[in-house]
Amino acid sequence: MKLSPPARSLAVLSAALLATGLCVAQGNPAALKSRHAALQPQLAQNAYGRPLHIESFESGDTLRGEVHAVVDHPFPEVLDMLKSRDNWCDILILPFNVKQCLAPKDSSTISLRVGRKSDQPVEDAHLVAFTYKLAASSASHLQVQLSAEEGPLGTHDYRIVVEAIPIDAKRSFIHLSYSYGYGLAARVAMKAYLATTGSDKVGFSIAERGAKGEPVYVKGVRGVVERNAMRYFLAVDAYLGAPEQTDRRLRDWFKASEQYAVQLHEMDLPEYLSMKTREINRQAKVGS
Repeated sequence: MKLSPPARSLAVLSAALLATGLCVAQGNPAALKSRHAALQPQLAQNAYGRPLHIESFESGDTLRGEVHAVVDHPFPEVLDMLKSRDNWCDILILPFNVKQCLAPKDSSTISLRVGRKSDQPVEDAHLVAFTYKLAASSASHLQVQLSAEEGPLGTHDYRIVVEAIPIDAKRSFIHLSYSYGYGLAARVAMKAYLATTGSDKVGFSIAERGAKGEPVYVKGVRGVVERNAMRYFLAVDAYLGAPEQTDRRLRDWFKASEQYAVQLHEMDLPEYLSMKTREINRQAKVGS
């Protein structure tokens, strides 16, 4: 099945947009603490090279992806860096498909321009306007919510939630979740993407084992949300490691994503750095 260039662009873009949806939160620190305890086997032994667990769910016209992970940052540090709306554009701009992120002063809005993986004029990227809410901010629990009622290509009810609790004096437990609804246009575009450009792409969950015991990873829409869930978690993690150093943050995000090259590789480092440097400079001029 071959698509015309416009149709191909729409299909690829829909995959990027559908990955920016939002999540289901644990709701309170006790629930997140229980989830941390329940996931101990998965966090202790997995293929990710770090204490991390990723899963995805599809129900009707709703898709959800979730990442739980332990990070080597004290909770007060995590709380201080993630509770401020002003910091979130430094996080959300890191994935390759986010072309611009603006958080106007005296507003609760975070506006993303989401497009193709390659560089493109920002006006050609699609706008998703999120409302930011700091739902919990205490010595034992952080919860940040982003929500958008409407998105491009028939998507709707975007919900992005990031929450965290302390584990001990040096580590925190983070839950990143997102969900969205999609209509007919988005379903058609995604089907076209998965039949062409995205046909060989996989997620992280193991659907089954091959004849020699090798993992066969989940594909389709669940593969899409798992790849993007990981990208956005890695963006949060990269920011926590370098909140004041843009170049290091970019390099850390790229290096981390390349650890999962089977799922996440899209371009080489020089291309990524060049593209992101232009986008961040352009974003700074608009926001100034």
